[in-house]
Amino acid sequence: MKILYAIQGTGNGHLTRAKEIIPILQQKGDLDILLSGNENNIPLGFDVKYNLKGLNFTFGKNGGIDFIASYKKMNLYRFYKEIKNLPVKDYDLIINDFEPVSAWAARLNNVNIISLSHQNAVLDAASPKIGKFKIEKLILKYYAPSKVRFGFHFNSYSSAIFLPIIRKK
Repeated sequence: MKILYAIQGTGNGHLTRAKEIIPILQQKGDLDILLSGNENNIPLGFDVKYNLKGLNFTFGKNGGIDFIASYKKMNLYRFYKEIKNLPVKDYDLIINDFEPVSAWAARLNNVNIISLSHQNAVLDAASPKIGKFKIEKLILKYYAPSKVRFGFHFNSYSSAIFLPIIRKK
């Protein structure tokens, strides 16, 4: 089985989770890794076949996402080219960790994709919602869209939410 594992490279959480998931996926089939985004502090430690720019978030001075700075750095033409050139039809299984290029390439090519991320737990209807949440919800829903979603959270609010994957180290 040919598997594409696509990882969001903004922040360290997705990469930390990937370090535990990759060895398992390598046992299940022929694995290619896609990494998009570049604002992180830890090396992945595995060969990356597709190293893309994707869409990056810029972190603000107080730790949250700076949406204005993120928007200014976006290059939608490059993002479109990355989507168009990604050969998602070459894979039997695509697993996505909040990575937008593979998610949109799969959606536009009618290819099934499974999404695993903390963001999916936040989107889950059973998860508690705090505040207005409108722009954030739209970003979470459409940044890396998928019909099949599983989330990671410290509380399992539904059958699609699992406890976080913790590094063995």
